[in-house]
Amino acid sequence: MNQKLKTSIAFARNLFVTGAISETSRAVEVDICKNIPKEGSPVIVEFGMGHGNITRQILESLPPKGKIYAFEVKSSFCEVVREAIKDERLIIVNDGAETISQHVEGPIHAVISSIPFSFFGKEKGEKIIQDSYDLLEKDHFFSQVLYTKHNFKKFQRVFEDCKMTSNKNMFTEYIYHCKKLKSTHMVNCE
Repeated sequence: MNQKLKTSIAFARNLFVTGAISETSRAVEVDICKNIPKEGSPVIVEFGMGHGNITRQILESLPPKGKIYAFEVKSSFCEVVREAIKDERLIIVNDGAETISQHVEGPIHAVISSIPFSFFGKEKGEKIIQDSYDLLEKDHFFSQVLYTKHNFKKFQRVFEDCKMTSNKNMFTEYIYHCKKLKSTHMVNCE
């Protein structure tokens, strides 16, 4: 059985975890990764690694000294990617996006996400967005692919600059590019 069919079956069996029945399109992979810094040693966080198609694009875009923390709740998906992608810049985290602060100290330079916010409770979704914002370096992006426009306001409540694009070939795939414009470094005023 070819890999695309295996992936579609695995995603369909785990619909409420993956939020998808197939991998994202190539156009989305490229678009969602367009704001990854191309120089230095950026730290990238991926939520919803799946079988690694966006992960591969992140690694292709990432400079040699960069690193990616790829979060995935399904252990079997983590094993598939461990076997398929051998790259020392990739750190696989078998845990949920809501635990980002436990695994990544920050600052981070991009968040690339394909997790299904529509299936999360309000508090969980807000925590993921806020914790990511807090760790994200100023002038960097949280990019999210979803199959609905309904979650856009959740991002607008936290990020100062949010734009939404859609794939012309796949009208149900929306990509949110949300930029952090403010610094969140605390100043001690005592």
